[in-house]
Amino acid sequence: MASATLLLPVRSRFGGQRLSEATGRALARADLVRHDLSAHDGNQLARAVDVLPRGWPVAAAARQRDAGDAANAVWLRADPAYVQPDINGARLLSYGRALELRAADAEALLRPLKPLFGDAGFPIDAPEPSRWYLRLPEGAKLPSFIAPEDALGADLFEHLPAGDEGRRWRALLSEAQVVLHNHPLNQQRIAAGLAPVNSLWFWGAGKLPDHVTCRFDRVASDEETLAALAALAQAQVVARPQRWRIEATSALFDLRDARDLAVLECDWFAPALAALATGEVDDLRFDFADGAIYTLRRGQRWRFWRRPLHSFVAAGVESGAE
Repeated sequence: MASATLLLPVRSRFGGQRLSEATGRALARADLVRHDLSAHDGNQLARAVDVLPRGWPVAAAARQRDAGDAANAVWLRADPAYVQPDINGARLLSYGRALELRAADAEALLRPLKPLFGDAGFPIDAPEPSRWYLRLPEGAKLPSFIAPEDALGADLFEHLPAGDEGRRWRALLSEAQVVLHNHPLNQQRIAAGLAPVNSLWFWGAGKLPDHVTCRFDRVASDEETLAALAALAQAQVVARPQRWRIEATSALFDLRDARDLAVLECDWFAPALAALATGEVDDLRFDFADGAIYTLRRGQRWRFWRRPLHSFVAAGVESGAE
């Protein structure tokens, strides 16, 4: 029995964009469950991977995937970043993979940073050019850091760690920014029309979890946290394909960055519904970040009295399943 789950953003992101007739009919006839967002299973990521103890130690998980040496330490990501000063401060505009660093670039940029962080007791290195790590001793107390995707375009200073615990990290960041600003590689990047690497982004702190399980045999995702934790759970992790392609008994496709419903309809919804109709998959789930999960099966075609959905805006009114 093959099953597939499409991991999707909140339904409201699509506004009044119209669903196709086939998708609207299938979702209206589906079984719908709404998860409480305040509960553990209300977290969309928690519905894909279960981590004990609770939390999302993406730095340790990604480090284990990159280098295999994450045990017996606390890890913190210190990813390369580009911030642009403006009249009110500075804004995070790019980070990590988007900066398209080569291994030689990362090595050159890290060279003057290593004494700075080494003297602080936090060795820094980069087994992958876009993913930089600080190794901290076990028991290290850290302030709260947020993921970079949650701060893109926002004022950098609004997201720096606060309080006494954050003071040391704000000072380290300021020193690192001075080092990077003066690095000759950044002048070369600017001359070549590339964004400079003029800052770091601290995030994902933690140690390897005791236990991680994944509901899926195969996870197609380009997102750091899900990919790293699914790999720890021994799931097969692959880059997300451009369109629907089922190659596992239980597959998850991470589409949380989707914004254009027409593209989703063409590349994912229509071929997935066709696979359900032909029996290529027996169970298809549309899992939305707002906690709504539509489970589709072939036998639901007999629920012909349910009115099709026309858009997600009116889903709660128009769906007989709700």
